[in-house]
Amino acid sequence: MERTATGPAAAVPTPPGTPLPDPPVTLDPPFTEVAGLLDAMPGPRVPATFPVPAPLAAPAALSAPATFPVSAPSRRPRPLRLFPTPAATPFTFAYAAVLAVTSVVAALADPGLVHTLYQDSSTDVAHLLHSPVLVLVASALWVAGGIVSPYAAAFVLVLTALERRIGGLRAAGVFLAGHILATLATEVPVGLAVLAGHLPVSSLHRLDYGISFGVAASIGALAGLLTPWLRWPLLTLFAATLLDDLLAFQDPMTNWGHLIALTIGLTTWPLVRRWAQRPQRPQGTSTPPICGDPNVTPRSLTANSNPGT
Repeated sequence: MERTATGPAAAVPTPPGTPLPDPPVTLDPPFTEVAGLLDAMPGPRVPATFPVPAPLAAPAALSAPATFPVSAPSRRPRPLRLFPTPAATPFTFAYAAVLAVTSVVAALADPGLVHTLYQDSSTDVAHLLHSPVLVLVASALWVAGGIVSPYAAAFVLVLTALERRIGGLRAAGVFLAGHILATLATEVPVGLAVLAGHLPVSSLHRLDYGISFGVAASIGALAGLLTPWLRWPLLTLFAATLLDDLLAFQDPMTNWGHLIALTIGLTTWPLVRRWAQRPQRPQGTSTPPICGDPNVTPRSLTANSNPGT
């Protein structure tokens, strides 16, 4: 029969050379109160062990460029896009600032001085014969009726929308075409009528200034870029206003000039639509870089693709 150990524990033979454990310490009754202090007594030295840090892991993709979430560009609220800004519409913004200054001068300066300025800037027949370029430019620096004129508000809204679609230089060209051509179309007949004796000589000095011809041409040009449900109500309302002024017969030459300027704007539809579809690239720009590296161009990629180079 196989023997089994009985009792509290089976005796296990100790291998030779193994140090015997220290016998348990028994304390007499007088020392039982300091039994908890014996734990602080020095014992056999044990080699100190320190945690060895694991080797730092290399970054997952050290050579790969870091990627960051790119938020979508914030779109400017629509109401703010109706007004000019120095960055988006520099021509309209600068021109509106000049008109604001001249309107303040006209409102605060002496009335006699203001009338002299108007007369010197007038695009009447007499001034057109002596200094045409000067008066054509100077007459466009004043707003007839001041800053509260409907044409002042129309200038800001219409020129801003037109410049955003076709650019500053082209918007300026449309404005100047209406301003110059409509002025000549109304003043040349006056000069011919004076020569024929149908009008008095005083008609050669008729006071004529303002931005209304340029604004009317710009309205006609902008209508060609709008959707039909905006285009035709705009043209109908504006043309009806001009016809009502013409029928009132208070200033027929100026009223005819507004209708002529509107027609000039309508004739620019093929041009402005082409400009809006293919806007000019700003000067100084080149082909966009490849892979975000401004030094990499298609020519350099072709050259570097040849192993012999």
